[in-house]
Parts: sequence; C-alpha cells; structure tokens
Amino acid sequence: MGKKIVILNGSPRKNGNTSALAQAFAKGAGEAGHTVTAFWLDGMDIRGCRGCFGGDSSRPCPCVQKDGMTEIYPAVRDSDVVVLASPLYYWNLSGQLRTCFDRLFALEEGGENLLRGHGRAGALLMAAEGHGFDDVLTYYRHLIEHLRWQDLGQVLAGGNRNAGDIAGKPELEQAYRLGLSIR
Repeated sequence: MGKKIVILNGSPRKNGNTSALAQAFAKGAGEAGHTVTAFWLDGMDIRGCRGCFGGDSSRPCPCVQKDGMTEIYPAVRDSDVVVLASPLYYWNLSGQLRTCFDRLFALEEGGENLLRGHGRAGALLMAAEGHGFDDVLTYYRHLIEHLRWQDLGQVLAGGNRNAGDIAGKPELEQAYRLGLSIR
C-alpha cells in the first residue's frame, strides 16, 4: 500500500532549484506507488505563529488562525512522510518553511499530539548558492529527533545560485532515488 507524502516547498521561486529537487523527489515517489501532495508555501497566505497556545489537535483546523494552513493541517495529519524542501538562507530553512513548520505546533497542542511520532518519517531537500549546510542539518536532526520521526535522508545541492543552475546535476537524480526508495 502506498504512503501519503507531503512536500512543504519553502522556496519563493516556483521554478527554482529547490522546486526542481521537490519535483524529482515527487516523480520517484509517484513511480514507487505513493501519493504526493505538494504545497508551494510562498504562494499561500500563511501568517506567523502568535504563540498563543490556543491550538487544539482535536479540531479540524487546530490553530486559532484561519489562513492557508487550513489546507496543510489535514494533509500533514494524515501523512506518512513529510518532506522539507527549502533554499538555504543564512544557514537555515527559508522563512516560508519555518513559518509553516512553526504553525504545525498546533497539531501538538490540546488533545492528542498528532505531529510527534505516529510512525512518520521526514526528509530534507535543499538547494543553495554555497555549501554551508552544517547549521541547518543540526536544526533538522534536532527536529527529527524531537518529533520522533524516521530520517529518510537529505539531498543537499550546493553551487546553485540562479534558477535552473541545478539542471543536469547529480542531486536531481539523488532526489528522484530518495523518493523512489520509500517503502
């Protein structure tokens, strides 16, 4: 039986290098028989977390704010795999992805913790101009550990400044193979 995979694409470039990695991953996952739902976060109205602790995982929309996250909550809640796709900005994930992930905290509040554990897995896809991924990998590993998710792996593609620079590079094949490898 195929898995439900959610890709959270935090790139502002709809056709950029991060998006190319996400598309390659989705192609492999689709060929492996999985259902892939991708969200291009920059095109969605997602406001920052207010830190109100008013979330409740038992509600259809667990957050008190009603915005683009109302589409994302049910998909993540029902997912087997969550893929974080982002360009590297100042040694970390993009603001779009961090904002979305901060808001997923509402799935941990109130009733049952629906984000942590549940046999879920995660993966990281990143493109960058440079090659300094150490800090974001530390963050990602802490996040995966906190959430008790299995780490399926990372594809880190440095040397990609302009949209399209990733074309023909081995990281696209790595992203495809990572998607294909999910069992």
